[in-house]
Amino acid sequence: MEAYRQRLYQHYLAAGAQGQGVEEVDRLDPRAAHLLNLIRQHFPPDKDAAILDVGCGHGAMLYFARQVGYHNTAGIDCSAAQVAEAGRRGITGVIEGDVLQVLDTIPADSKDVVIAFDVIEHFTKTELLGCLDQIYRVLKTGGKLIIHAPNGASPFCGRILYGDFTHELAVTRESMTQLCQVCGFSQISCYEDQPVPHGLKSGIRWFLWKVIRGLLRSYIAVETGVMDSGMIFSQNLFCVATK
Repeated sequence: MEAYRQRLYQHYLAAGAQGQGVEEVDRLDPRAAHLLNLIRQHFPPDKDAAILDVGCGHGAMLYFARQVGYHNTAGIDCSAAQVAEAGRRGITGVIEGDVLQVLDTIPADSKDVVIAFDVIEHFTKTELLGCLDQIYRVLKTGGKLIIHAPNGASPFCGRILYGDFTHELAVTRESMTQLCQVCGFSQISCYEDQPVPHGLKSGIRWFLWKVIRGLLRSYIAVETGVMDSGMIFSQNLFCVATK
């Protein structure tokens, strides 16, 4: 790992990357609806499924996965501070290490789901190809890779891409599909990271997002002459790819 990465990751939590200082770690409630919705939609129904979260941070995804009954979970993160916070939260199976190096030690065809939530943007293009090759190797046939990453097609992509000094790249629906296909994945779907309605306030946010999204689609249609219903405008996007 390059010296600048080592230095930043050593202080990743305390330095407040993307505004996430130490005081924010315990505030998981605002993320509950978002992460639980993802789990409901894309995790297998079998609660014995082997789940691996690469770049798991302080374990938010694993925390909610365990809340709904998944127990065969594990995580990797290169930040000692983040791993310590996961341990303080009582989440076992989280280890400190370089994601690429640890993936290399995991047996082939051993995981049902691999999650890369706010992770791939930290890799160079060469590293990312190698990472997805390794993830493909460790997934079982029919297993899923779930990615959350900065969306290069968003009007406000720079807010995410440049909000963390360790970020290297952003992706789009097209480039993410291209990358997953090259690494052998099939059934590749990309979609927006839109508000999840779970109350009045979030319902209003969801409705307003639909209005704004319609205006953005109209802008692109005026410029290009094409009305693409599948365009993704949110600052981040999701990608779900199957082995």
